[in-house]
Amino acid sequence: MVLQSDIDILVAEGEGSALEYKEGLSTGFARELVAFANSAGGKVLVGVRDDGTVVGVKDSNTLRSRIQDMARNCDPPIRVHVETIGDIMVVTVRESENKPVQCKEGFFWRQGASTQKLTRDEIREFFQSEGGIRFDTALCPRFRYPEDFDREKFDVWLRESGISGGDNIEDVLVSIDVAERAGEGLVFRNAGVLFFAKNVQRFLPQAYVTCLLGKGQDKVHILDRKDFAGGVVEDIENSLRFIERNTRLEYKIETLKREEIPEYPMAALREAVTNAVMHRDYFQAGANVFVEIYSDRIEISNPGGLPKGLAPADLGTISVRRNLLIADLLHRIGYIEKAGTGIRRMREDAERRGCPEPQFKGTGFFTAVFRPRPRPEQLSGDGEGAETAQATDQVGTKSGPSRDQVQLLEFTRSPRAFLELMEFAGRSNRTKFRDQVVRPLLKARWMEMTIPDKPRSSKQRYRTTPTGVKAMEEASLRGSNTTGQGEQ
Repeated sequence: MVLQSDIDILVAEGEGSALEYKEGLSTGFARELVAFANSAGGKVLVGVRDDGTVVGVKDSNTLRSRIQDMARNCDPPIRVHVETIGDIMVVTVRESENKPVQCKEGFFWRQGASTQKLTRDEIREFFQSEGGIRFDTALCPRFRYPEDFDREKFDVWLRESGISGGDNIEDVLVSIDVAERAGEGLVFRNAGVLFFAKNVQRFLPQAYVTCLLGKGQDKVHILDRKDFAGGVVEDIENSLRFIERNTRLEYKIETLKREEIPEYPMAALREAVTNAVMHRDYFQAGANVFVEIYSDRIEISNPGGLPKGLAPADLGTISVRRNLLIADLLHRIGYIEKAGTGIRRMREDAERRGCPEPQFKGTGFFTAVFRPRPRPEQLSGDGEGAETAQATDQVGTKSGPSRDQVQLLEFTRSPRAFLELMEFAGRSNRTKFRDQVVRPLLKARWMEMTIPDKPRSSKQRYRTTPTGVKAMEEASLRGSNTTGQGEQ
């Protein structure tokens, strides 16, 4: 209930984001109702001029009925409360639970003290923010089935999901909701394109993951960069291979078996990469998922920030999916669970691996930051131990190069000077670096000198051989045979 004292304050206050003055009931009155319903609600004072002068209005059932009719004729109908205080009629507009609302003149919202009509792009953004439009279930009419359909990708997904394909794959595509029937053909949804298109970027150019390796702790010098655009599953797997190639792997031998100890929690990273691809806002055409590796951290970020309805304090306890169909398709092949425990599993894996707890931040992007496991020399402060530990990282096996060796061989695809190699590897002892790192690579014929007859030439450079490239590719294939689960 509005009191006379409240009216006095509102009239003195002036128009604003939740207050509008109207001298009478004009034809544009419905716009004001819609604008407040699409915003946080507000009040219209009928009988007050724009300058705050009270001219009054005569209360009548006819006037009240006209206001209620205007509110009911909006789509969807708007809830209003009408009461008269002195000479002023107060129309209180509730915020709509089913935004956006429109009247016959279009969609409107409140910006400051004025009512503005929404443009086409603003209407689309409004629907997105309110969940009225979902990217993954929207149809992609440019996709032609079966011309643009990758049967091999689908067969792999089908095997992983355990679904029986039967004789008619079209029935399966419709039943898992990635396509719908249109006459005698199929129209694919965006989720179906992301999973099963031959060329995803032809239809969705924003659907790719950028992986980069920075020198040091920032992007000033980029040592390696790869863009992956093969679809949801392929992008996740390729991103993880990039991480494995460009992070350290130590070896621990306590029994007859050798234990491999990665410096980062790989299961947690798989969770984070899967989350980024699954939860990103695909409506942001100018943005994409990033996996960034620096000397002190790995950052995995996706456009869109936290999904609506999910607060930072809810991470790890509540599951809110921006792209439900994408999540369902990943769940069917075991990439995620549907319990909203992804963040918790990331934290648990980091703790289990002796790594610092990952940090999460969400503004325009959602970013997960991972720190490496402290190395023995960092815990002991023994500088010489650091060289020894790094040497252990650098030693390969008969089956192929170690991950550190792969990283160095990737760096020497372009000829590099010896000091460049030392700086890249973070080594300070020239003799040990030559004996423990470079000579094994030369002996294995994975690396060669550009001036082999003058080993100490000032113009000497080191480069990866074709044999080294092949060994890198084989090591990458061996490292790709991993599985995991991910979900925010």
